Amino acid sequence: MTGLGAVLRPQLAPERLRAVARVADEVGLEELWLWEDCFREGGISSAAAVLAWTERVRVGVGLLPVPLRNVAVTAMEAATLHRMFPGRAVLGVGHGVQDWMGQVGARVESPVTLLREYLLALRALLRGERVSAKGRYVQLDDVALDWPPERAEEVLAGATGPRSLRLAGEAADGTVLTANTPPDGVRRARRLIDEGRAAAGRSDDAHKVVVYLLAATGAGARERLRAELVAEGVADVPDLGVAGDAEAVADAVRRLAEAGADTVILQPTGDEPDPEGFVRFAAERVRPLVVA
Repeated sequence: MTGLGAVLRPQLAPERLRAVARVADEVGLEELWLWEDCFREGGISSAAAVLAWTERVRVGVGLLPVPLRNVAVTAMEAATLHRMFPGRAVLGVGHGVQDWMGQVGARVESPVTLLREYLLALRALLRGERVSAKGRYVQLDDVALDWPPERAEEVLAGATGPRSLRLAGEAADGTVLTANTPPDGVRRARRLIDEGRAAAGRSDDAHKVVVYLLAATGAGARERLRAELVAEGVADVPDLGVAGDAEAVADAVRRLAEAGADTVILQPTGDEPDPEGFVRFAAERVRPLVVA
């Protein structure tokens, strides 16, 4: 069955998160996702707060930019969330937006190399292993977590290009695809992920694919969607984004699922006027149509 969630975009002020998170929990939304965009809310701090304010909704972070974070710190924070809120945290990492990384002096020459080293080390640390690594970017000397997760936990990777998609299949437990990914893009991503899995001898391992879907509903939905696609420079890409009622959004979700998405996360436009209403719309109106 296809998972369904929604994302709280970082245009929403941090003090608004609590109200929206509580609505998500009340209406039975499966997953609520957060972003760590520079220079807005911190991903781990926001996730910890949302998890503490709620009882059942799973909280995803997609994505944490790895050039900003020592892998041991990410492992410590991830393990803490997993132990405090078992089964409810989902963490994804990526190589970050390169312009932003440059702004803070964290841009690296080979983002894919960094991401590979980071994924291998992070997953090993979260498995409770003692890790030594002398990579190009990741260097650890006999490091182990005192409080690793009590069960195996997934680490997802954000990926877009062929190299990073193959890497996700090779070194991550799942992949996060942006809202600029139409159904044909999901099929292509799945093929490249599977190539990476095969190369690493991981073809029998489960690999979750999470896809964001830009969605708008209510008054001015089509205009808001069009404006965002134009701003992103992808207005002419077929089958990208959806505006309309619950049936229209559910149809778009089903197309992504048929293309290979395991979970679809509805992404409101940056100027969504009613975040609480959007979460209710996803859980109460779209979800029943997706599972019907």
